[in-house]
Amino acid sequence: MEFLEYPVLTGVFMEVASWVTPGSGSLVEREQIYWLVNAGMLMACAAVIAVCVARTHRRRPWDALLVALAPALALTATINWDLLAVALTAAALLMWSRERPFAFGVLLGLATAAKLYPALILGPLFLLCWRAGKWRAFGTALAGSAGAWLVVNLPVMIGAFEGWSKFYTFSEERGVDFGSFWLVLSQNSDQPLATETVNTLATLLMVLACALIATLVLMAPRRPRLAQVAFLVVAAFILTNKVYSPQYVLWLIPLAALARPRWRDFLIWQSCEVLYYLGIWMYLAYTSSGDAQRGLPLEGYHLAICLHLAGTLYLCAVVVRDALFPERDVVRRDGDDDPSGGVLDGAPDRFVLGYAAAHPPQHAAHFDRPVVRWGTGRTIGDGLSASGPVAPGSS
Repeated sequence: MEFLEYPVLTGVFMEVASWVTPGSGSLVEREQIYWLVNAGMLMACAAVIAVCVARTHRRRPWDALLVALAPALALTATINWDLLAVALTAAALLMWSRERPFAFGVLLGLATAAKLYPALILGPLFLLCWRAGKWRAFGTALAGSAGAWLVVNLPVMIGAFEGWSKFYTFSEERGVDFGSFWLVLSQNSDQPLATETVNTLATLLMVLACALIATLVLMAPRRPRLAQVAFLVVAAFILTNKVYSPQYVLWLIPLAALARPRWRDFLIWQSCEVLYYLGIWMYLAYTSSGDAQRGLPLEGYHLAICLHLAGTLYLCAVVVRDALFPERDVVRRDGDDDPSGGVLDGAPDRFVLGYAAAHPPQHAAHFDRPVVRWGTGRTIGDGLSASGPVAPGSS
């Protein structure tokens, strides 16, 4: 392409790596060194992600092992530069959990300047702040995010608009591509949908998914956790998008570790993603091997896509179940409300709909059944909230 088809901050990351790469030697040698430099920088981003996840839930630092040991992280970390945006997003969530909304906004704005998906997290934050009445915190976060994004993008936008806009125009004009269910439909249809039609339908599906998530947030008997809603929105974007590159799984890994920190469910999802990773490369081998036809044929690749979709939908389903039945949420079993929620943690509801409006809890951390303090044997009665570590059970 004439222009770089990546956002500005990702371009800066790539340029910094080129500064470290020697200008002498053969082209192959310089390419190899450039890859190694990028890989080292991306591994630093991976370390940042693991540390941020460990510190976001202060009483559950071990959940970061889900990130550090995720098979899909090891397989896809160096396919592209997505780990930069993921690291900035993880740092933003850490800042929000420490009740620093402006720092959260700045980091999220920088993450959006590296990849578009982090901006989606502002939607869940808006809904949760609406339910809790935390408008000042949301406004501060929004201002920080918009300001940081403009500081990075505005100079390039003014000085080289055509190059700056390439990422956005390319995303719009790009046809149905690998990994999406749109590709399965297209390759099994005599008259594939036009790109403009797919864009419209994908947008409508995303809007519908967000509307259902908003209904969940405002009607759940207990306000869902920020990580849960953020995971659902980003997963909805991935599921409805017209392309699914293998490294997109990196967007979800830290959110999944915070939203549903259970090894069984996490590994079920990761297994599906690993199978898709193998499927896409084997399918590319099949299409590029000519008459030899070595690799995975079209039908097998479609099965790999379906496995990826099923695994992501499964994890979404258990996250929704935890939101509807908070006693199933492992993060809340020790008495926490939303350890990654910052100002939302334990805050009273100000606006709710449906069931939640008819059965308002005393506050977000309300328990409607007895719980026990670990090590004391003392039972806390119905309708009370525990201030220390607690767990469901009987005395």
